[in-house]
Amino acid sequence: MPSGAAILPNPSVFGRVRAAFVALALATTLTGCGAINRVPTLEEQAKSSWSEVQNQYQRRADLIPNLVETVKGYAQQEKDVLVGVTEARAKATSVKVDAGTVNDPQKFKEFQDAQNQLSGALGRLLVSVERYPDLKSNQNFLALQSQLEGTENRIAVARRDYIGAVQAYNTEVRTIPGRWIAAWFYPEAKPMETFTATPNSERPPSVKF
Repeated sequence: MPSGAAILPNPSVFGRVRAAFVALALATTLTGCGAINRVPTLEEQAKSSWSEVQNQYQRRADLIPNLVETVKGYAQQEKDVLVGVTEARAKATSVKVDAGTVNDPQKFKEFQDAQNQLSGALGRLLVSVERYPDLKSNQNFLALQSQLEGTENRIAVARRDYIGAVQAYNTEVRTIPGRWIAAWFYPEAKPMETFTATPNSERPPSVKF
């Protein structure tokens, strides 16, 4: 190289340095306005809502054995209906779910389908109770009926809250600038699954007699 010749910076190195400065400036700006924390905040809210959905479905599952035994004492001839509820409950509780389920379409669908089948089986059981006046006036059954009604309402609320939380989170990670922020700072952030509409899903099953 001739003496005194200028040493020019490598264009690729210059490009990386410039990109780093731009990213740093953007991160500082976003941190100041709170935007950089929006993705993890919405993600945690959605996960919290998912936990509540699981809790309420588990609460319903815990009520079913006593309900089945109580009905069995008055309506043994409803064997097929009782077996259907018991089997649907076993299937619903055998589906393993965790925080990762919301990012797995197949596992989420399996969970939703199992819970929908249990809802249907419970509905058939409660319809069959109409034929047994003594059962309908049994104090234990009335208490279980009240608890089940409250649980179905809480399930409906938990699902609604989860759907809203996931909608907010998914919108954030799919639109700008949230999509950029997620790509740069939270590459593990993925869109979440949500419940699909089923017949009469906008209202909980009726358990009143």
